[in-house]
Amino acid sequence: MTGFLAWFWNERFWLPHNVTWADLKNTDEAVYPQSEDLYLAGPLAFCIIMVRLLFERLIVRPLVSGLRIEVKEAQKALPNAILDKVYTAITKHPDEKRLEGLSKQLDWDVRTIQRWFYRRRDQERPTTLARFCESMWKFAFYMYIFTYGVRYLKKTPWLHNTRECWQNYPNQPLTVEVHYYYLLELSFCLSLLVPQLADVKRKDFLMTLLHHVLSVALMVLSYVSNMVRAGTLVMCLHDSAEVLLEAAKMAKYARFKRFCNLLFLMFTLIFITSRLALYPAWVLKTTVFESWSLLGIFPSWWLLNGMLLLLLALHCLWAYLILRVTCRALAGPQGRKLNPLCVSLDNHHEVDFSSDEEDVPPHPKKPPHTSHRSQRNANGSNGAHRTNGYL
Repeated sequence: MTGFLAWFWNERFWLPHNVTWADLKNTDEAVYPQSEDLYLAGPLAFCIIMVRLLFERLIVRPLVSGLRIEVKEAQKALPNAILDKVYTAITKHPDEKRLEGLSKQLDWDVRTIQRWFYRRRDQERPTTLARFCESMWKFAFYMYIFTYGVRYLKKTPWLHNTRECWQNYPNQPLTVEVHYYYLLELSFCLSLLVPQLADVKRKDFLMTLLHHVLSVALMVLSYVSNMVRAGTLVMCLHDSAEVLLEAAKMAKYARFKRFCNLLFLMFTLIFITSRLALYPAWVLKTTVFESWSLLGIFPSWWLLNGMLLLLLALHCLWAYLILRVTCRALAGPQGRKLNPLCVSLDNHHEVDFSSDEEDVPPHPKKPPHTSHRSQRNANGSNGAHRTNGYL
């Protein structure tokens, strides 16, 4: 194991030229980031999960009684061994051909089987109450960590002059504030990543999983290589939009539609401004060009900037999904009442723009029964009677 770690943390790959791991060893005068510091992230992630459970049980759930939150459970599908086997072993979304085969095998109507699969899928989704509790927990954390990051960065010189991220590198001692900031962000990200693997797989599962893995990798690598100054900029910038997103979700679950619309529009503006404008013009400028001019190019430079560019690609994709949701709401039959979140957006993970709701297959409508007298009235010579008959 020691040999693998020595090979993996090869200083010629991770550090600029003329910089060694010995330059980042702690001394009596200064403390530098060490990989052993991050071993606390695992236990802290477990503690955060425990705190979340207490927060939801002792704080959020008592507050729900005063809000219009749905607490009813999803309607369960009728027990059926054949359909259960198809659902668990083959597919949760059977196509038309399979539906017709199941209809003949069970002597059920196709529409009934569609509704059975809908209700079976609905059983696995978290309830509105559970989603509200999760959103309020994330809102509380993001509000705290974003406020902490802003208050800390206001005192730093690299907030206004990003070239300070690389001045005197690697002789940039680690402060207690940055150590706390990194550990808390990393632990929270791990507390979201682990339950996600066992949760219901949503439409954007792979995107969200990739985002979490990228976030964890960037935090670990930037911390170990003492590039924490640029890392604090990335973390604070990404937390800015999450506060409004979680607030909009809570407004949606509480059925405050106008407030939900307002928060969603604010979130859209902040998201596009921070992740499509400030992120490339402010963060990528310093990590790509200013670090190149001050430190030169080294192997891990390509890796770190490649991961940051991949993060930008995810931002572009999510921005497209946000705008598509907004345009769809505007173009719908009730487009004048802009309600993107309440219509088709249901975020479950940090930036999940997929919808968990599905259209319930309607019951087949029976043709209306028309009496002979009403037919005579409809076919009479009076134009008003004819119109009333059609209506």
